Amino acid sequence: MIPTDIGPGAGARTDTPVIELRDVRMHYRSRNSTMFRREIVRALDGISFSVHAGRTLGIVGESGSGKSTAAKVLLGLETPTSGEVAFEGEVVPGFSTAVRRRIGRVISAVFQDPATALNARMTVREALLDPMQVHGISEPAAREARVSELLSLVGLPQSALEVLPGQLSGGQRQRVAIARALALDPRVIIADEPTSALDVSVRAQILNLLTDLKHELGLGMVFISHDIQTVRYLSDEIAVMNGGRIVESGPAADVFDHPSDPYTRSLLGAAPTLLGR
Repeated sequence: MIPTDIGPGAGARTDTPVIELRDVRMHYRSRNSTMFRREIVRALDGISFSVHAGRTLGIVGESGSGKSTAAKVLLGLETPTSGEVAFEGEVVPGFSTAVRRRIGRVISAVFQDPATALNARMTVREALLDPMQVHGISEPAAREARVSELLSLVGLPQSALEVLPGQLSGGQRQRVAIARALALDPRVIIADEPTSALDVSVRAQILNLLTDLKHELGLGMVFISHDIQTVRYLSDEIAVMNGGRIVESGPAADVFDHPSDPYTRSLLGAAPTLLGR
């Protein structure tokens, strides 16, 4: 069974991956399917990788390569067609509501567009308190103290607590989204294209913030992007995806300096700069 000891910090000092995909396949029935002809979309076609505390796995590929589907499986939002998902070395038997809730305590997400990820009617204070209230974490006074700490972690002033997301810049909204992802003291952050909706001038700031948080908090991270240069900037390991498969993987420097797959080489040739896309 999935471990019950998954509170903040549990298992952080172990070589066991926080979460691991083993030969995972995710197949969907195509919209072009008919009663007499069934067409299958292989969103994931036998992928395997592991995510460790304190290390960043970069997943790179073009739109439709399967990156975001892999993120949904990691977050427990999709149940694989086949293969195994292991949490702290134990195979997850099924993605029930209780299991998703437990995984949600340990693995958080930062999405592409903070404008849609945050509730426009919630103040920053309410947005940061919400996950703690949902999971019944601590007493009200402790939650308020945690909210103040979260703002400091992401470099926002305490005055931001009482404003609505629409009153913030795009970079500030993404900092709030990152703070919200940290509210439950997770072990792993899934960052799915977290800078692609931001101005070029603030992308480096958000990337540097994620890097600092990784080192300061010992976070594991999965950084997902179409831009291999940006992925290399953050990642310890890189997995290159194409057509639902991992076509190349390894240490970031090796994949970047000595790519063995033609698709990897094409991505490198199409992304000559770190932040300009």
